[in-house]
Amino acid sequence: MAPKPFWKGYLKLSLVTCPVAMTPATTDSEKVRFHTLNRETGNRVVSQYVDAESGKPVDDDDEVRGYQHGEDEFVLLEDDELAAVALESTRTIDIETFVPSDSVEWIWYDKPHYLTPDDPVGEEAFCVIRDAMEASKTVGISRLVMYRRERPVMLEPRDRGIVLWTLRYGDEVRDPEPYFGGIGDEQPDTTLKKMVATLIEERTEAWHPSMVRDPVQERLLEIIASKKKGRPRPAAKPRTEEPSGGNVVSIMDALRKSLSQEGKAKRR
Repeated sequence: MAPKPFWKGYLKLSLVTCPVAMTPATTDSEKVRFHTLNRETGNRVVSQYVDAESGKPVDDDDEVRGYQHGEDEFVLLEDDELAAVALESTRTIDIETFVPSDSVEWIWYDKPHYLTPDDPVGEEAFCVIRDAMEASKTVGISRLVMYRRERPVMLEPRDRGIVLWTLRYGDEVRDPEPYFGGIGDEQPDTTLKKMVATLIEERTEAWHPSMVRDPVQERLLEIIASKKKGRPRPAAKPRTEEPSGGNVVSIMDALRKSLSQEGKAKRR
């Protein structure tokens, strides 16, 4: 059963409008979560804002946002000032423009959400917008207030619905040139590339979600289950030594050894 949507509003393209519902496409509800407790009493510990100088608690009414512009200087911004620069509507996804679907690189993608029609009457308009984007190989670009912040969003047709991606802001993506610019442009040895290609071919298989399982969480759940039943906690698994690189004579020797090991494993 699909979870209840966390957002409801309208999808708008020019004069075409339809009610929609949105739900995050990913979840972390299954992740192991911890609370901080007082070891002596077993009670939970609560956090509280205190004045950095006096150490006294600060009432909610006295909390205000400040922008630092000096070592100890801040510009204070009230809630109504922050609200004045926000979008007029937080309930309408107004598609402002369309761009080729392959022109938005993955590095700009932030968080995916499933967008679905929320009314049988508006379903046709939803499907028309979805199918038109699919046929033209485009995605829609808009803005929306989400998670207490105005976000750029991208609408991508998928199956019978639309995936709405929040996008990263321009100043959140670093320019790769300072990192990749110093890498030489000389082509690697052809023989080495063929050997690596063979290794890749040996290890290529169909994608499956089990490839991104969380072994750390699985281990934590084992420990928690043992403690709940009063059993000794499972013995810690020995850590794998990180390769130091000091024992590798050359890339060629390392690749030869790797291919030899791959061949033995395949025969087994």
